[in-house]
Amino acid sequence: MRPDDSSASHEAPGASLHYRALERLYGSAPVNRLFASTLQIEGEGRSRLMFDVTEACYHAAGAAHGTIYFKMLDDAAFYAANTLVTDRFLLTTSFNLHFTKPVRAGRVIAEGRWISGRRRVYVAEARLIDEEGDEIGRGTGTFMRSHILLSGLAGYSPGSETA
Repeated sequence: MRPDDSSASHEAPGASLHYRALERLYGSAPVNRLFASTLQIEGEGRSRLMFDVTEACYHAAGAAHGTIYFKMLDDAAFYAANTLVTDRFLLTTSFNLHFTKPVRAGRVIAEGRWISGRRRVYVAEARLIDEEGDEIGRGTGTFMRSHILLSGLAGYSPGSETA
């Protein structure tokens, strides 16, 4: 069963608290100080990252380095999957990338979507969309429940609705 646009009305009580806590967790990660990006959890199994590509992200040929594609695709897919898990942090166990267009500068959106799995292993996909609306990359990841409690992570605080 895949989430669709009507899933928000069928979400468990407290889902919104979990989603906002995941957004805070993303913002608290030290690596995200290197990227001008924000995360929005759109509902069960759906996430959206907005980030700005600047020259600081370029490889020697003047376009965004593949690490930027991977990071944003992995994060979008990861957070889409972690919407289904309220107690544990997921870990990426594999990720497959497809680059379709170079991006030089501007706003890029990463859309993540959970595909399958509800126990130990989760599969999610993500795609990158540039300012012209073109898909510039796509990826599919496998994520596994870890032993790390979300409640034990400093950035995850489900009891607050403030961002």
